[in-house]
Amino acid sequence: MASPGSQEFRSSLAPPSSQTPGVSPVSPVPLGLQVPLESPQSDSLKKESSSWIAEAELKSRRQTIRFSLRPKSSRRLSQRSFNAFNELAKLGDPDLLEMVEQEGLTAREIDYAFQQSETLGSKETSFLIPEDLQSPFQRSEHSKDSVFFRDGIRQIDFVLSYVEDVKKDGELKAERRREFEQNLRKTGLDLETEDKLNSEDGKTYFVKIHAPWEVLVTYAEVLGIKMPIKLSDIPRPKYPPLSYMLGAVKLPSSVKYPSPEYFTAQFSRHRQELFLIEDEATFFPSSTRNRIVYYILSRCPFGVEEGKKKIGIERLLNSNTYLSAYPLHDGQYWKPSKTARPNERYNLCKNWARFSYFYKEQPFHLIRNYFGEKIGIYFVFLGYYTEMLLFAALVGLACFIYGLLSMENNRTSTEICDPDIGGQMIMCPLCDEVCDYWRLNTTCLHSKFSHLFDNESTVFFALFMGIWVTLFLEFWKQRQARLEYEWDLVDFEEEQQQLQLRPEFEAMCKHKKMNPVTKEMEPHMPLCHRIPWYFVSGTTVTFGMALLLSSMVSILVYRLSVFATFASFMESEATLQSVKSFFTPQLATALSGSCLNCIVILILNFFYEKISAWITKMGKFVGYPGSYTYMFNIWRSEECGPAGCLIELTTQLTIIMIGKQIFGNIHEAFQPLIFNWWRRRRARTHSEKLYSRWEQDHDLQIYGHRGLFYEYLETVIQFGFATLFVASFPLAPLFALMNNIMGIRVDAWKLTTQYRRPVAAKAHSIGVWQDILFGMAIVSVATNAFIVSFTSDIIPRLVYFYAYSTNSTEPLSGYVNNSLSVFLIADFPNHTVPMEKKDFVTCRYRDYRYPPDHEDKYSHNMQFWHVLAAKMTFIIVMEHVVFLFKFLLAWLIPDVPKDVVEKIKREKLMTIKIIHDFELNKLKENLDVEYGNIMKNVLVDEDNSLKAKTIV
Repeated sequence: MASPGSQEFRSSLAPPSSQTPGVSPVSPVPLGLQVPLESPQSDSLKKESSSWIAEAELKSRRQTIRFSLRPKSSRRLSQRSFNAFNELAKLGDPDLLEMVEQEGLTAREIDYAFQQSETLGSKETSFLIPEDLQSPFQRSEHSKDSVFFRDGIRQIDFVLSYVEDVKKDGELKAERRREFEQNLRKTGLDLETEDKLNSEDGKTYFVKIHAPWEVLVTYAEVLGIKMPIKLSDIPRPKYPPLSYMLGAVKLPSSVKYPSPEYFTAQFSRHRQELFLIEDEATFFPSSTRNRIVYYILSRCPFGVEEGKKKIGIERLLNSNTYLSAYPLHDGQYWKPSKTARPNERYNLCKNWARFSYFYKEQPFHLIRNYFGEKIGIYFVFLGYYTEMLLFAALVGLACFIYGLLSMENNRTSTEICDPDIGGQMIMCPLCDEVCDYWRLNTTCLHSKFSHLFDNESTVFFALFMGIWVTLFLEFWKQRQARLEYEWDLVDFEEEQQQLQLRPEFEAMCKHKKMNPVTKEMEPHMPLCHRIPWYFVSGTTVTFGMALLLSSMVSILVYRLSVFATFASFMESEATLQSVKSFFTPQLATALSGSCLNCIVILILNFFYEKISAWITKMGKFVGYPGSYTYMFNIWRSEECGPAGCLIELTTQLTIIMIGKQIFGNIHEAFQPLIFNWWRRRRARTHSEKLYSRWEQDHDLQIYGHRGLFYEYLETVIQFGFATLFVASFPLAPLFALMNNIMGIRVDAWKLTTQYRRPVAAKAHSIGVWQDILFGMAIVSVATNAFIVSFTSDIIPRLVYFYAYSTNSTEPLSGYVNNSLSVFLIADFPNHTVPMEKKDFVTCRYRDYRYPPDHEDKYSHNMQFWHVLAAKMTFIIVMEHVVFLFKFLLAWLIPDVPKDVVEKIKREKLMTIKIIHDFELNKLKENLDVEYGNIMKNVLVDEDNSLKAKTIV
C-alpha cells in the first residue's frame, strides 16, 4: 500500500526570547542518511554523494527546521545520492562525518543549529504539529506509562542514563557525551534530555532517543530487514486429528497468532509503495526499532584519544561515561495500556509469565515480536525439549515402577536378607583396624533399594534413551527449519554475515582482508596478533581445569577419609543399630560426599556435573583384603555394597541434580526480586516526583549479552543428566521435566517483570549449542553402555544365569554366594587387622578370586575373565545397535519437512512475482508520463508550425 503524502512545517532558528531546554527537533538538518561507521573508504562513493552535500549546504544555510510526519522518499535526495550513502552506510566509511562537515556544513553551523534546536521546549514546538495530532503532556499529567517524548508523538526507542562525575575525569566524560550525542544527531536521531532535577533520585540524567522515519527506512535497508508486501495465501499448519484432546493446553488463536501471515521482502526505501505501510508509527515493530537504534549506537564515534578513534556505546558504558543504555518496556506488566497502542508486555505477562499457566503452550510469536528472534528461539527450543522429555519421563517412571513392584521378589535381595544365607556370611572389615567384621544381612534394605534402579529394565531404558536422543535432535532440526520459515530467517545467515562483526573488533583491527565471496575489504586480525590472545585464553582454561581437578581430588580424599569414621561410629553407637540395615557406611559417605560435591559445583559452575560421576568410579579399584588400594598410601579405597555400585552413583546424581535445580530456581526467582526492591527503595527519595517509565526500567536488573549463555548452559547441563548417566538414574528425565515446566514460567516472569528489556537480536538457530548436544548424544551411548557393564550388577547376574547356575528351577539361586570370594583372616597384615579378636577363620569380600587353599590364591579366577568378556561384548553390541538406529533414523527423517520446502518455494516465487509486477507497473507509469510529454511537445511543435505558416 502506498503511503500518504507528507506534511511539512518550517520554523525560523532565530534565538527566541524565552526558551525551554531539553527538546531537540525531529530532523534538525537533512542528514538522515549520514552513518558514522567504521570500515574501508570508498572514494568513488564520496564523489557520487557530493551533489547531495552541496544541496544540503544550501538548504542548511537558511537555518530552518523541517518537521515531517511523512517524509517523501524523493523530497531532497536524488536516486543516485541515496545509493551512494546507502553503500557508505553498509561499508562503514570512517571519514563520512568529517567529509560532511568539510564539504557540506561547517562544524560551527551544525553546532549552532543543534544549540538552537535544543532550546525549543514542548510549548514552542507544539504549534508546528497539526491540531489533530497535538497531544502535548504537562509534567504533572504525564502518564507513568508514557513511552513518548514530551510532544506525545515521537516514540522513545532507546534511553541513555548518566550522572555528573565530579572527579578528575569528569570533564573528559562530559566531552565524550557531548561528542557522542552530537554524532547521534548527525545520523538523524532525535534526542531529548531529562534534567536530573526531574529524576526520582535527583542526580540522574536521562537521554531519550527517537529514530525518525528516514533513519528507520535507511537502516532497515542496510540491515536487510524483511517487511510484509502482501497477505500470504499459504494456510497455517493444522492441528493433528486428536488435537481436540489437548484443548486445555492450547492458547487462543488471537494470542498464538497475533498477526496474519505475509509474504515478505527485504525493505527498500525506493520501493516504499511496495510494502504494506498503513501507519509509519507502527510499521516497524518496537523490537526492530530498538535493534536499529542499537546498531547506530554501537558504531557511533565519540572522539579520538591517543591517536585512535573511539566508537560504540559499549566503550562508554565500560568507562562509566553512561550508566546504562536500554530500550523501554511497552508499559506496566500488570495492566493494559490506556492508549490505542497495545501493551505487548502486559499480553506476555497475562498469557505466558503466569505460574498458573504452567500447562499451557507458549505464545512464541508474541515472544519473538517483543524480545526478538534470538530470545524467541531459545524459548522454542526449551519448550520443544520439555515436550520431548515427557516421553522419556513416562518410560523412566515405568522402569522405576517395575523395580518397585519386583523389589520384594528379587532373588539377590532375598538371599542377602535370609538369616540362613546372608546372616551366616561374615564379611571382611570395611576399613583398617577400627572397623569390625559384619554380617551380610545387615545390608538387607540397602540391597532392596539398589534393585529399584539396578534391574532388568535398566538395559532397556539405556537402549531407549539412545534412540530417544536421536529422535530429539532430528525432530529439532525439522522444528528449527519450520521456525526459520515462519520467522523469515531462511536466508538470514548469508544476508547478515557482514553485520555480525562486533564494533569493538572492527575498531581493534588495523588490517583489512578481501572477502572472496563479497569481494569487499573486511577487518582482519593476522595470526601473529592472535597468538597472544590464544595464549591468554589457553592459560585461563588450563587454570580452570586445574581448579576443577583439585576440587575433584579433594572430594575424593574426603570420601576416603570419612568412610572409616562413619564405619567405626555406626558400629560403636547403639542408637544407630536400628537404621544400620539401610543407612550403611557406604550410603552415609555417598550422601555427604554428594552434598559437598553439589556445593563445589554450584561454586565453580564451569564444567558439567558429569565430573561427579567419575569421582564415584575412581574409588572402586579396591583390591582385596590384605592388598587393598590406597590413595597417596594413606586413604584406603571404599568398597561397593554387596548389591552393587549403581545405588551410590544414583545417590550422587539425585542429590546433585535436584539440589542444583532447586538452588537455581530459587536464585533466579528471588535474586532479581530482592535487587530490584533494594534499588527502588534507594531511588525513591523524592516521592513528589513522577516515577516515569524510563526511571522504572532503569531500576530493573540488566539482562546483559550473556544472559542467554547461562540459560543455554543450564539446559545443556540438564540434558547431560538426562542422557549421559540415565542408565543409573531413570527418574532423571522426570525431574528435568518438572524443573523445565517451572523454569519456563520463572524465565518468562523474570524477562517481563524483573529485567530491563533486552535489545532485540536475530538468530536462525541455537548456534554452537546444537553441536554440543550432538556431541553429548554420541558420548551418551558410550557412557550408558559402560554404566550398565561396570557399575550395574546386570552382566555378572546374566553370566551366572547362563554359565554357572546349577539350579534349573531358580537359575539365580546361589548367586550371592558365588559373587563373594573367601579370605583367610590370618593373612591380614598387622596394620589392617581389626583390634578385637574374633573366632572367625575366614571372611568374605566382593570379587571373583581363588580361595586361600588354591595354588593361585587371591588371583582372579576364570569367572572374572568371563564376566569381563561379557561386559566388553555388551558395550560393543549396545553401541553398534544404538548407532545403527541413530544413523537409520537420521537418514529417514529429513532435516527440512517437505511441506516447509514447498512453502519456501511458494513464497520465493510469489515474492519475485510481486516485485516484478511492481517494477513493471512503475515502468509503465514512467513510460506513460514520458509518452505524454512527447505527445505534448509534438502538439506544441505542430501548433507553432501552423502559426508560422499563418503568419507567412
